[in-house]
Amino acid sequence: MALGDVYDALISRRVYKPPFSHRRAVEIIQEGRGGHFDPQVVDAFIACQEDLRQIALAHANHQDELEALEQTDDRRLTYSR
Repeated sequence: MALGDVYDALISRRVYKPPFSHRRAVEIIQEGRGGHFDPQVVDAFIACQEDLRQIALAHANHQDELEALEQTDDRRLTYSR
């Protein structure tokens, strides 16, 4: 449950930050493998990450979230209201 919450927080727009790309969110989660997250849970997340990205795309609330999820490089989106 914690890993899913972190993924959602990373790919979602917040008042204090723009959304991270799917790729960067996955990298951050992988960095927490064996520390913040159980390695088996991270492995399961990685195995179905594309399915999860597609679900997130279907439920994105803002244009910048869609753009971040579709982004293929590591650049960070800028926040605009």
